[in-house]
Amino acid sequence: MQSKTFLITGVSTGLGRAIGEVALKAGHKVVGTVRNAEAKNEFEKLKPGAAFTKILDVTEEEAVLRMVSEIESEIGAIDILVNNAGYGHEGIIEESPLSELRRQFEVNVFGAVSVIKAVLPFMRKRRSGHIINVTSVGGLMTFPGVGYYHGSKFALEGISGALAKEVKGFGIFVTALEPGSFRTDWAGRSMTRTERSIPDYDKIMDPLRQTRQQRSGKQPGNPLLAGEAILKLIASPNPPTRLLIGNDAITNVQKALAEHAKEIEDWASITRSTDFAE
Repeated sequence: MQSKTFLITGVSTGLGRAIGEVALKAGHKVVGTVRNAEAKNEFEKLKPGAAFTKILDVTEEEAVLRMVSEIESEIGAIDILVNNAGYGHEGIIEESPLSELRRQFEVNVFGAVSVIKAVLPFMRKRRSGHIINVTSVGGLMTFPGVGYYHGSKFALEGISGALAKEVKGFGIFVTALEPGSFRTDWAGRSMTRTERSIPDYDKIMDPLRQTRQQRSGKQPGNPLLAGEAILKLIASPNPPTRLLIGNDAITNVQKALAEHAKEIEDWASITRSTDFAE
């Protein structure tokens, strides 16, 4: 594959770091966003001259616009955007303050869209590009205790789907990448957790929180293999608008879709009873 320039938000750890490493190894240039100078130096040492970094908070819209313009003029045309920056919030909805919901959407949704809007004029002018939004199986199905996170990922799924249709005629592809459980720090240090306060939810929430913490670092998904999947994705002449990654992703989403299909069928008579009679 011809060398491309990647912009990956959040390359310090996790999937973003793994995707960056795999892309560099394959001969691509990678510009990654980080939050501090230490992370900047660490990533750039991976492959001097091909690994670049920008210190960025994706929620700062003006900074995002400046960064993209700098990359385009100083490093090269952005061929691939991987919107990876984000975090998980764990908490019962009744217990979790609205400020946590706003922050979750600021990073996971508004931050991602800000970067999309910054790169689109350049991609549209060139009539080429691929935008990969890292959503989650949590953008297709739900578990109790992570409602705010689900809300942000469902939102990004919807935005990705609409965007794919809007820019298809410009030679720009959009893919929502939907990981299952990968061996990253998502459920560990990176997760924000609201303190418990309502005993009525103990029975459902306490075991879930304990299990999630125990499984952190032991998830089945290999981030480097996810990076390899990304290279196959961008090499395809007809990439999908949605791509599940991880065996558990397929298993859980297929189960959720089957349950949804059954519910639709069970209530079809009610659904069909709401139109005007012809």
